Amino acid sequence: MIFGFVFTMSSIGYSQVGINTTTPLSTLDINGNLNVKELGITNSNVSGSGTFNGGPSGSATQISDGVYISMTPNSGSDEFILPNAVNVPGRIYILRNISNSVNAKIYTFGGQFFAKDSNTATSAPLIMPYNAILKTVIIISDGQNWTYIF
Repeated sequence: MIFGFVFTMSSIGYSQVGINTTTPLSTLDINGNLNVKELGITNSNVSGSGTFNGGPSGSATQISDGVYISMTPNSGSDEFILPNAVNVPGRIYILRNISNSVNAKIYTFGGQFFAKDSNTATSAPLIMPYNAILKTVIIISDGQNWTYIF
């Protein structure tokens, strides 16, 4: 009886969850499509804006929800702000500037930005141009800083 309880408790700590599979090979094994929460972020001056607003310096709302974030800056001073990397280790965002005329500026409440292949911090803000290949970025918290991949 005690042996069964100990075995059961120890196997819970090493469980694997399978979705659409009876033999998961990872902690989470998904055999099928994955859908992530998408949010449209528009400027606070626009009627019907999204859940989070880009805004003038110092007044933007922190991005804290969603995975795929569509950003629509309306002026060159609009900012989008990531949370402190320390508070969200492992968090992944896919950010896309969907404007056809305005760059998006990305700041953070904590941590620095590092390009995927660099050990030197990139000065904030991280600029996402409206007319170049850098319109989309994947950004990941390592628990201290943000690593970005264009």
